[in-house]
Amino acid sequence: MATLGQLQKAMDRASSYGEWTEAALAHDRKTGAERWKQIDQSRRYDYVSIRIRVDRLRSLRAKHDNRGLLFNLNEGIHGNMGGMGRSSLYEKAKFGTKQLVVDYVDEVVSALNHLASPDVDDISFEEKLDFFRRADHCFGRSAFMMSGSGSLLYFHIGAVRALWEEGLLPEVMSGSSGGAFVGSLLSLHTDDELGSFLDPEYLFQRIDEETGFFTSHRKYRPKMMQIDEIQQIIENLLPDLTFQEAFERTGRQLNVSIAPAETHQKSRLLNAITSPNVFVREAVLASAAVPGVYPPVTLAARNHLGEKQAYLPSRKWVDGSVSDDMPAKRLARLYGVNHYIVSQTAPHVLPFIADGKKRVGAWNHLRDASVSTARAWINAGASTIEKPLSHSPSLTRMTNIALSVINQDYIGDINILPSSRLFNPFKVLAYLNEKEIGDLITMGQRSAWPKIEMIRTQTKISRTLSRILTDYDEEHVQHVKAALRRQAS
Repeated sequence: MATLGQLQKAMDRASSYGEWTEAALAHDRKTGAERWKQIDQSRRYDYVSIRIRVDRLRSLRAKHDNRGLLFNLNEGIHGNMGGMGRSSLYEKAKFGTKQLVVDYVDEVVSALNHLASPDVDDISFEEKLDFFRRADHCFGRSAFMMSGSGSLLYFHIGAVRALWEEGLLPEVMSGSSGGAFVGSLLSLHTDDELGSFLDPEYLFQRIDEETGFFTSHRKYRPKMMQIDEIQQIIENLLPDLTFQEAFERTGRQLNVSIAPAETHQKSRLLNAITSPNVFVREAVLASAAVPGVYPPVTLAARNHLGEKQAYLPSRKWVDGSVSDDMPAKRLARLYGVNHYIVSQTAPHVLPFIADGKKRVGAWNHLRDASVSTARAWINAGASTIEKPLSHSPSLTRMTNIALSVINQDYIGDINILPSSRLFNPFKVLAYLNEKEIGDLITMGQRSAWPKIEMIRTQTKISRTLSRILTDYDEEHVQHVKAALRRQAS
């Protein structure tokens, strides 16, 4: 029988989520975590109220009391009922959490599907549609946010692949720098096409076709990626579509963070809502323009004649991660997002963040206190020298960038972090060889696998509501068209 150490190694070396799951479940059985999952009681959440609610929903559905079921669901559907959304509930076991939490989510999903069924005819279509719209609005949505990463973007690709293979990739996503490039791959290519782009062998082939890096003589190449090569890769891998056209093609809501190259301007989040006619390619190139390393970029947009032209030609833009790497507030305002899955690879951030919003333990409290204190002192110091710096626009701009980087929040509700927190900062903009790229993709997958069941459970209700609403909205359109035809006749 395998020891705990051997099972941990099996998880660390797994080549698929199935292999990882098998080892994780065996680990849980050996540690007693499997038994812990089957017992309702825990101080980590309000198991009594959740158990009562599960039993009530089951009883109403069994009695076909559709009105009662609708009334109970109207009382409130949210992802943190009784504290069941706390990350601490997913730390005891390697795979999953309390079975009661899973049962509650499954019962809510079953109730929603039951009410959505045409067989439930004692509730009108209009009343159902109104309920599902309100429930969707109240429950909120999930978003997948990818940090600025430069050449470490392949970690994001691994994380994306893990979620995509399980059907758990949110439709709303954001990215800056390397994260913007990965997000654009997802949003510009259909599901049928994505399988290839998420395959390491295919990626190696396409990258080599564009750069010749894997087959050319490397000693004659500069260590840092050149802007013209980055632009060439973007042009060859990304279709030349606007944000609106990308959304219409794939249904995914891409958001790209960019920062102004000039002082006194505000950062922007480009997407199909705020900038539908802006081209994705130029947005990604701007988001990759690291200040002081690559030149700022002018955006492009499709005009009313369908022609490509400069967008805000007097302004130039740079890497969005320096101002808004994780645009949580903007996503909340635009899409009703209240649940954030983060893939974080920024080398200057990783050593200082913990896996979770609130972690216990003396070391975590000490680290959080140290970071907060350092941040406060830096901001105070910057305020002190603000007036002298005003005489030097370049120093003012660099100070503002530094403060923006320091004052941002870099984690979400679920965080996918590399197993190794220390990366060589000089590698961030450098060429990576085939092994380094493969290792990053694998690390991204393996870092995401322990989060899969947490993501599955916490997003299942919102995914169900989204699917039901899509069907109902289409049916509603048909109802309206039929009514108009009757009026016309």
